[in-house]
Amino acid sequence: MLLLVQYTLVFASVLILVALGGCFAEHSGVINLGLEGVMVIGALGGALMMRYAPDGIGTFPLIMLVLIASVVFGTVYSSLLGVACINFKANQTIVGTALNMLGTAAATVIVKAINTATNPNDVSSTIQYVDEKKAFIVNIGSFEFNWFMLIALIALVIAYVTLYKTKFGLRLMACGEHPQAADSVGINVYKMRWAGVLISGVYGGLGGICYILSGVSEWKFENGVAGFGFLALAVMIFGQWKPSRIAMAALIFGFFRALSNTYFGFDFLVSLDITGSVYNMMPYIICLIVLAFTSKKSRAPKAEGIPYDKGQR
Repeated sequence: MLLLVQYTLVFASVLILVALGGCFAEHSGVINLGLEGVMVIGALGGALMMRYAPDGIGTFPLIMLVLIASVVFGTVYSSLLGVACINFKANQTIVGTALNMLGTAAATVIVKAINTATNPNDVSSTIQYVDEKKAFIVNIGSFEFNWFMLIALIALVIAYVTLYKTKFGLRLMACGEHPQAADSVGINVYKMRWAGVLISGVYGGLGGICYILSGVSEWKFENGVAGFGFLALAVMIFGQWKPSRIAMAALIFGFFRALSNTYFGFDFLVSLDITGSVYNMMPYIICLIVLAFTSKKSRAPKAEGIPYDKGQR
């Protein structure tokens, strides 16, 4: 049971971070379907930092460097969405899909090139970080506390305060609801949408490194992030684009994802004689069921996905 709680909190942390990223982007009026790719690139930045960090650097500096690398990589990669969709008014769905495919492919090529340069016989897309991962884990009895649990909670509080208690957040949401009205009172819609996209890159990058550190001590980048970017979008929709509800939805989805990792520890689940593949599919099946029953009542920002035209009224 303790292991189930542990994995639930870790996977929920991933979903909270990435879903909040999508929340900021969509509140600004931009649909970031490329969160899956942002996660992969953010994970790549963090993994490379762990690989090349100086020996004996210390726990806290290592954690900070890994987080910064993930944020920088995720933000830079998400800026591609901003250039295409905000500056050039490209179709946001198509660009996001392209970023997802490009992210995994680019990360795989980069890691293979690095491994081959180090060892010509190594053509894998794997980065190992066995010792470095320990910096993010604190053993409390038989419970493994992951620092990303705290980071996700802090990010959740920051997102709530930013969106509902600051002038910036209110302006951001105004640009996602009525951009022409926002522009008429002097708000630069383009800048606010850029801010939303870049913030989604920050959260998405953090979610990526959190995901690959959730259970293993190496990551094969050609595997991507197993659809967690799309699962986070489902969490965002189920949470109605509100941080508090996103947290609740993330815990629900995180529970079913954790169950696929720990079902073998429950005799009554094992006795059902259901294959592990079914449990692995469960979070995605639950995702489809939830969206089928809740999508009609969803209230997305009115102007999301619509390129802003300053001359339109």
